[in-house]
Amino acid sequence: MGIVEDVADELALESLKIINATGDDAFVQRIADTIGGSSQTMEEAYLTAVRVRRAEQRAREVLQTIKDEMAGKLEPPQDG
Repeated sequence: MGIVEDVADELALESLKIINATGDDAFVQRIADTIGGSSQTMEEAYLTAVRVRRAEQRAREVLQTIKDEMAGKLEPPQDG
């Protein structure tokens, strides 16, 4: 990735940690507005990185649920 994408991804990861801890989704827009005042390109990259990372979080949660369900089905039967 280029510097813009690298920095945007780092900011997105830090932002999502704060959002996950506080539940304050408005935080993303506050950061985007701050960035946008200096660089629209960076603002767009940041918002894209946030969307990608949120999608990743949701996908990982679904994958974990599926793995957990499969583990229950794949466990060998226990002798009673």
